[in-house]
Parts: sequence; C-alpha cells; structure tokens
Amino acid sequence: MKDTVMIAESTEIKPLIELSERVGRDPLLTQASTGNSSVKAGDVLWIKASGKCMADAAREDFLLPLPLEEVRRSIRDNIDPRDRYPKASIETAMHAVLPHPVVLHVHCADTVAWVVREDAWEQLERRLNGLPARWFGYVQSGLPLARKIESCLTDARASEVLLLGNHGLVIAGQDCETVERLLGEVRRRLASTPRAAHPPDYAALTEVAEQFGWTLPEDDSMHSMATDVVSAGIIARGFLYPCQSILSHAAAPEIFRAVDYAELMEPWATALRLRPFLLIAGRGMILNPIMTASERALLAGLSQVVQRIDRNAPLRYLTDQELSAISSLYAASYLGGSARTAVRKDQAANSASAASSAA
Repeated sequence: MKDTVMIAESTEIKPLIELSERVGRDPLLTQASTGNSSVKAGDVLWIKASGKCMADAAREDFLLPLPLEEVRRSIRDNIDPRDRYPKASIETAMHAVLPHPVVLHVHCADTVAWVVREDAWEQLERRLNGLPARWFGYVQSGLPLARKIESCLTDARASEVLLLGNHGLVIAGQDCETVERLLGEVRRRLASTPRAAHPPDYAALTEVAEQFGWTLPEDDSMHSMATDVVSAGIIARGFLYPCQSILSHAAAPEIFRAVDYAELMEPWATALRLRPFLLIAGRGMILNPIMTASERALLAGLSQVVQRIDRNAPLRYLTDQELSAISSLYAASYLGGSARTAVRKDQAANSASAASSAA
C-alpha cells in the first residue's frame, strides 16, 4: 500500500499539485479558497480539502485521499459525499461522477462574466465552437449538481468543458497537461477587456476611512464597483453567483448599493459602520477592518467579473430560493460558518458603538 501511494504521488498527485498552485496564484481564476481540483489514481480520489486555497497546493493536507467507489456508492444512495467526508471539497460529488482522471473547477472571471447572462449558452456556443463544451443552467453545488451532470454524461469526450450557469467553469481530461492546455484555450476565447472606470477619489475616501477607522483596498480595481456606473448598477440589482452572495448576510443585496458621499454626514449613517465594506457613489470603496483576506479576495474577484459584463447584457440573477440554499452550503466553507458570522457581527457592532461614542 505504501508503495502504491508513493507511485500515485509521483505520477498523478505531483502534477495536480503543481497545476493547482499555478491556477491558484491567478486571481482571475480562483479567489480565496474557491475552486477545486482532483485526480483519480486507481481506486482513490485525491481531491482538494475544503477551505484550502489552491495557491497553497504545495502545503501539507491540500489533497484528501477518498475511496472512489465508496464516494460513488454514496451518490447512488442519494447521500452527498460531503456528509461522510466533511473535510472534502463541496464539489466532491461532481468530481466523482466525471469519468475523467483529472478535473479542475475554477471561478474564472472571464467565464463568470458570460455564465451569468440569460443568453449565456447562445453566446458561449458560438465562441467555443469546436471545443468539447456543454452548458448547465444553475444547479446547487454538491449532490444536485453532480446528479445533473451525471444524467447528461453520454460521451466523456463531449464533456471536457462544462460551463456552469451563475457559477463557473469545469475542465476535465486525461492528464493535467491536457486540462491546462484546454483551460488556456477557453480563457483565450472568452477573454473580455475590463471596462474602463473613473479613478477613485482618494481624498474623499481617506477622509471617510479615517472617520470610520477603516482602510482603502490595496487592489485599485475594487473601486470600480462604485466609480463605474454600469458596474454599480449591475451589482445593486441582485446576486449573480454564490461568491457574491456569501459576502452579504442580508436577504437583499443592500451592501452592494452605493451610498452618496453627502449621506455619510447624516445621523443614520452610523448604521453603515455595520457593513463589511462601503461603496461610495462615484468615489470608490472603503473596507471594514473585520473583513478577512478571503473576503477581500472574493470582493476583488467580483469587481473583475462585473467590469467584464457588457452594459447591455441580459442578466440572470439568483433567486431567493437559490440564495437560501447557498447561504447554508457555502458560508461554512468560505467564511467559517455561523459562529464566525456571529463574531463578525459582534465585532462590527462594537466598532460602530465605539465610533459613535468617540463622535
């Protein structure tokens, strides 16, 4: 058994770790702990552990070895493998049902900007002509998505590129080299130039940030969600994909609606200090210090997506029912669960109270 593991590590696992690390270092492909990868080595499914960042793939415990047949048996019994292997990726079931040895799932900004459209497949089919691509309308991650993919798998070769509505991109293949090459081709065909945005008003932002005890983002592109009218309008109307929704603890996308600079002087503006970030119309963005590095990465990824969405694109926003399911499924993996959320709210409340007293 030891020799088998060593052979697997040298011939299958090492290339996957190297590929995962390269992908994870590109913020236009994955943000924080989003995305996942796997390789099937004999009767073992090596898959990314939940909550791990692909950029850290070379570190210990990035991949978990799971008994492939037991994982597939769980799916046949209508049990999400995550219930039996809670440390594994949310998408373990999807990786298991795909017959390909190597599977890579990313939240590519260029791809997401297309899959959130009502006419997504109409646009994608033309651009991906000649590639083994298949379209799936939005389906909840985990067992539901795996079931949907499994029901459509008639030809493995025809399912090497999976476009997931309001979600992301999956590339599957015989080996890591093939998968990476195909990923590059898909990115080339779907590439969009980010829309130019007005520069942020650093003087105004610094003034407000100092009053709030907050900071400015290190990534200047994040300001575009407040300085670009098109982007501001897109994110204010609803949630486009799961990563956007898990940044908000509200049923409506209120925190994504920019406020006027003059309103910050109003007495009720104290409540704004409870937000994780603040979009100031035409000025830019400031960040609450309670935001984690992971949350900031997700927010930066959102800015890259919306800057790539055409101003006239017909968009498909997530429904209330879909958002409810996402809230319980994703938050625990990306943001640390309900206990973590409670801590964030307490910290925000204390910060607001202290600021109010100081004023």
